[in-house]
Amino acid sequence: MCLSKRLVEHPKQQGRESMHLESGLKVRVGQVSQAGRKPHNEDALGFRIPDEPALSAKGMVALIADGVSSAEAGKEASETCVKNFLGDYFSTPDSWSVKLSAQRILTALNRWLYGQGVRYLAAERGYISTLSILVIKSRTAHLFHIGDSRIYRMRGTEFEQITHDHCTRVNKDSTYLTRAMGMDLMLDVDYYSVDVEQGDLFFLSTDGVHDFVARQAIKNTLLEVQPQQDLSAVCESLVLKALENASDDNLSCQLVSIEALPDPNVEDTFRKLSELPFPPPLSKGMKLDGFEVLDELHASKRSQIYLVRDLLSNHRYVMKTPSVNFEDDLPYIERFVLEPWVGKRIDSPHVVKVIERNQRQTCLYYLCEYVAGLTLTGWMQANPRPGIDRALEIIAQVVRGLRAMHRKDTLHQDIKPDNIMVSESGDVVLIDFGSCHVAGIAEIDAGFERDVVLGTETYGAPEYKLRRKSSPRSDLFSVAVVLYEMLTGKHPYGEKFELCQSSTEFHRLRYLSARDFNPMVPVWMDGALKKALSITPDLRYEAFSEFIYDLEHPNPDFLEKSYVPLAQRNPLRFWQGLCFVLAVSQVIVLALWLG
Repeated sequence: MCLSKRLVEHPKQQGRESMHLESGLKVRVGQVSQAGRKPHNEDALGFRIPDEPALSAKGMVALIADGVSSAEAGKEASETCVKNFLGDYFSTPDSWSVKLSAQRILTALNRWLYGQGVRYLAAERGYISTLSILVIKSRTAHLFHIGDSRIYRMRGTEFEQITHDHCTRVNKDSTYLTRAMGMDLMLDVDYYSVDVEQGDLFFLSTDGVHDFVARQAIKNTLLEVQPQQDLSAVCESLVLKALENASDDNLSCQLVSIEALPDPNVEDTFRKLSELPFPPPLSKGMKLDGFEVLDELHASKRSQIYLVRDLLSNHRYVMKTPSVNFEDDLPYIERFVLEPWVGKRIDSPHVVKVIERNQRQTCLYYLCEYVAGLTLTGWMQANPRPGIDRALEIIAQVVRGLRAMHRKDTLHQDIKPDNIMVSESGDVVLIDFGSCHVAGIAEIDAGFERDVVLGTETYGAPEYKLRRKSSPRSDLFSVAVVLYEMLTGKHPYGEKFELCQSSTEFHRLRYLSARDFNPMVPVWMDGALKKALSITPDLRYEAFSEFIYDLEHPNPDFLEKSYVPLAQRNPLRFWQGLCFVLAVSQVIVLALWLG
């Protein structure tokens, strides 16, 4: 029997199989789809195995969709799901994690399908389709699933169904979907993350196949798959079995064979990262690659930062060089190389810009724009009691910079006054990418333990020290500490904060009201700071926009909590302050009397 195929594939992959021969990840894919005994094929499937560097950054994708036959536009829905996901996924930023990339695309896609379907009498009669997606990146498989198409994994002799059907059986011969793309405006997609081993087989199918071919029969067929065997032929044999078993539905299935996985060779990785030597220590007047060193701005055990002048353009830049102390430290080198990679992908006037030059470098360093001005540390020293409006203006700009980073799934993780520049014109710019966490990079297996540089303890969220997962709320905590310090000159939890080593010790701390040190701070602003500085991340603001809004607008929840006088909250401090005032007044009276 000749099987007609209805495939949605990447333009470069019109053949029956595809194999990437240049990457550490090597995958073979076979697939087939046909209408079967139905007049039209409402299934759709496809895959894409991109070239490097996209293969390392985004992985490969295989997916299958089954348009609901009872819907008016099931065929259009399934084809739209496959084509749009394959087209959009590889256009998302490399810094985004697989999960974030897929969720953003699926949410937008579902809204479009639902919107198209509302013109029918009921949404469930419109653009409805199941969708099962397999993304393999590095040594991990990411699965996204909604509906009753399926994804299985064959490892050795173990055959496992990973996804779970979203359907309810009405009777022996009838079921109906409880979840599908385009069925509801609110999308609920199952997400799975599983490890991948060389030799694994992933099997994707629609119900026209797996409802009519017994699980054991599918397993037996996959057990017989031989190296380099035509995987599309294997899929064809399963479709034929389904037809022989009286399948009355469209029939589609895919096989993804993991031929090889990235097996990072530490020596090879070191060679690639170490192609450029470390520069020697630089001093004023020295020249390097057409730059003259004007001054050393900062030096630490991890790096040096210089002010340099381009001898051709006369423009000034900041040059960051690695410390020779880490010349043989692969995790350190990887993190240093990552810094300019991060900076080039952030586009915001409130994040320092990394400068790209066409001229070949002779050693390892990178350039940033030079922001003439002061660090926020220096600015606070010059303005020890800034007006509340100016402090909020500075923090609002910091937040805008951070939101630009978070949109790229990147956390700064070291927000502190030394990493915030206030330019001569009053603009605020975030600097230093040395502690950044990039979700898309963290997913890639490096073959060695990565260098993790946590934020400065005074400003870092408790979860850093507790080695727990960080999030945008971690950056929020640091921002709130900086604002608190600008308004009060103090830390919101006092000196004990840096001494805490355990969750219990952190939770024993008590927030010190900003009004104790600066009575000009409004009650509602103090309440907003307290919430943003919660020890437990889940109790902080979910979004920066909420925090900024509450700083600028009185929140009734905070106003209802009446302000407790200092005499009640801290009697000792109250009486100490009162005694001080009385003593000063006595000295003044005595001086007047003697005068």
